[in-house]
Amino acid sequence: MGLVLSQTQVTNHEIATDVDELSMKILITGGMGFIGSNFVRYVLANYHDYRIINLDKLGYGSNPDNLRDISNPNYSFLQGDISNITTNFDNVDIIVNFAAETHVDRSISNPQAFLANNTTGMLNLLEICRRADIQFLQVSTDEVYGSSDGREFNEEDRLNPSSPYAASKAAADMLTNAYHKTYGLRSYISRCTNNYGPCQSPEKFIPKIIIRAILGRPIPIYGSGIQIRDWIHVRDHCSALDRIIHSGNHGEVYNVGSRIQVENINVAKQILTLMGKPHSLIEHVQDRPGHDIRYRLDTSKIQRLGWKPIIGIDEGLKETASWYLQHASWWNWVVNEKTLGPAPWKENW
Repeated sequence: MGLVLSQTQVTNHEIATDVDELSMKILITGGMGFIGSNFVRYVLANYHDYRIINLDKLGYGSNPDNLRDISNPNYSFLQGDISNITTNFDNVDIIVNFAAETHVDRSISNPQAFLANNTTGMLNLLEICRRADIQFLQVSTDEVYGSSDGREFNEEDRLNPSSPYAASKAAADMLTNAYHKTYGLRSYISRCTNNYGPCQSPEKFIPKIIIRAILGRPIPIYGSGIQIRDWIHVRDHCSALDRIIHSGNHGEVYNVGSRIQVENINVAKQILTLMGKPHSLIEHVQDRPGHDIRYRLDTSKIQRLGWKPIIGIDEGLKETASWYLQHASWWNWVVNEKTLGPAPWKENW
């Protein structure tokens, strides 16, 4: 099926400007995934002369339906794996790397796949950029800092990842930094908090709550549910990446987040209330190993570039729940007992 997101859904008017005369060619890796596909839409909506190559291996985190309705001469798709591509990508100005194994629970069950893709595969991209003098934006995560004791992590804080997923992303960040220092690679690193919004995998926390609520099934919450996350709508994340590309400094790291701190249990309750479902659907289950209690970022650095989030949690969750209600055909062929299960970290992926 084709997914149609309105212009207002993909445009952040606080950031976007008319720069048609400044054409750019962007290689987006992992552009059939959740954040990558939203970024493709964002760029096409805001920069009408920009050209996009979307490189994606179409793994479990990808969904071709995310961009099936795109009909734009400036957009092209190339199926491929970042671990073994050798194309020179002539005239590409920047590679924006979304390609990653991102499911923390799966990384506990199968850490080797995360190292192969998130670190070794990313190294191949760095080599392509080094040889062809292409700019590089590594899209990373706040999880590389580990759990916060309540204070905000800034970009200079040490990395202390808790999961194999976070460790693989931290290694990728360090490689990006090393290529900047050793080879002068024109690179940036973004570290964002928890995203939510349309086209997110049903395995993730917010879509799983929504879909299980639609199906009238219990809502599994790890442990007591007091884990605190900073929730940012994917469109705000896309606008932050836009700001880094156009205004950031090479060799720099930029934290991205909304500073909206909510306990997981309260997110679940808010979604159930929005959907008219009883809170009694909540079911506390065994917590996963190494589960960080809290993430919290200092985002003042990117705010000094002129960026700020504009979508509040109430508005964002209402819109997201509505999207999944209206797009059952997008997710109903993906969900099963493993993807919607209460303990995916125990599964054999």
